[in-house]
Amino acid sequence: MPEQELSSYGSARGVNRRALLQAAGLGAGVLATGGLAAGRADAAGLGGIPATRSGAGAAGPADAPLDAVSADLPLTGGPDFPIGLFWPPHPYETTLARYREITDAGFTFLITGNYQFDARSAGYALGMADQVGLKVVVAGDPRIEAIAQYLTITDDRTVPSSITTADAASWVRTSLGSYANHPSLAGLSVYDEPARARFPNVGALTGIVRKTAPALLPYANINRGNGATYADFVQSYLDTVKPALISFDRYPILTDGIDIDYFDTWAIVRAASLKSGLPAWTYIQSTGYNNHRVPTASQLAWQVNISLAYGCKGIQYFTYWTPDPARGEGYTQALITTDGERTPLYDAATALNTGWLQPVGRQLKPLVSESVQHANDTPLPPGTTAFTPGDRLTAVTGDAAVLGLFKPAPGAADDGTRHLLVVNRDPDAPASVQIRVDPAQVKAVASFTPATAAYTPVPASPTLAVILPPGAASLYRLSPN
Repeated sequence: MPEQELSSYGSARGVNRRALLQAAGLGAGVLATGGLAAGRADAAGLGGIPATRSGAGAAGPADAPLDAVSADLPLTGGPDFPIGLFWPPHPYETTLARYREITDAGFTFLITGNYQFDARSAGYALGMADQVGLKVVVAGDPRIEAIAQYLTITDDRTVPSSITTADAASWVRTSLGSYANHPSLAGLSVYDEPARARFPNVGALTGIVRKTAPALLPYANINRGNGATYADFVQSYLDTVKPALISFDRYPILTDGIDIDYFDTWAIVRAASLKSGLPAWTYIQSTGYNNHRVPTASQLAWQVNISLAYGCKGIQYFTYWTPDPARGEGYTQALITTDGERTPLYDAATALNTGWLQPVGRQLKPLVSESVQHANDTPLPPGTTAFTPGDRLTAVTGDAAVLGLFKPAPGAADDGTRHLLVVNRDPDAPASVQIRVDPAQVKAVASFTPATAAYTPVPASPTLAVILPPGAASLYRLSPN
């Protein structure tokens, strides 16, 4: 079922929407696919996974700061902005042509699923990805799912349904050994939307993956929420799990409008990301299901641009392939239909990913969010910060806009240059925004052109005039000299 109302953020009164999609991969054969004896037999090695892999770099010593570790991992490291998809083509459509179709749409990685819930089908997906340059995060591996969902990692043998740390590590080695020869392997999903009670287990499993294969990304995703309770939930997740990134999902395109609490969730995750130094990733809604309508092209872009303004460092689409109607939840349309036909959303995502997100993401990925403010946004959405005059921007008039200001990362040279992302607050109507820039602080303004990846000087005296289509954004460089 889609995101349930939660009693304690992560303790749903039913199965969440992503867990339901993955549920078909689990069954009576979960433990039989890689039993304890097999795990122990492999305890001496990792079955071919090297400690470091070409192009990935080492994750660093076990006691290295997690933000420094993340900088060297697949997808979180490097200059390219990660653009991923959930629910790829099912096994019968896992072909070279289909995977080229994915890269043609500007995606850089995928998370396995859609009945790819065994080592053989996941390995076949990795084989296709190897040939087209995609990266893959393996999700739903039976051994990992068994540990994450049903067992407790502990060396206290009195705990029911428990597995020792050593045996859990053996299972992880056996799992990763199934995928060792694929250069497309980027990481392993250890849990999706864990309840708070499962945080210790998720943390133990994350640590095992980190020690077993330090050049791979240990991946997890948390649920949505709002207010102080959710902020505490996120902080508890970071303190207990010590993840490599913060990934969350919230889908704001509702049948009766936009989910106004979307901004509050992003504000909480942004604050946690800045405090921890970990990159923040999110899912964007690219399908229709119960109480959520199929987004338009501008609504797709709006989700991406709002996320970028709030400091997002990785975008994931939910979903790419339309889930089988027999699974429930009323899925109507994603980028590809259940029959394998492209929908208008495929073309919209292709234009968005290749023409905007890839080049703009490369500009923003190494930067840090300095502020995010809502201008002319009345009433002000929950959790947001209203625009106030500052050192560089002194006034904003016109239509509602979200202004994201970015600075160099800690340790990088800072000559006072800032980057400004101006996002249309309205996903469905154009906007005209006038931004007054302080000439004492900003000597030159340049507009980023995605097609050429170049900045072009623009007049900003007395104001910077920004015209935005529905859901769109513009990126500017503000230079002090």
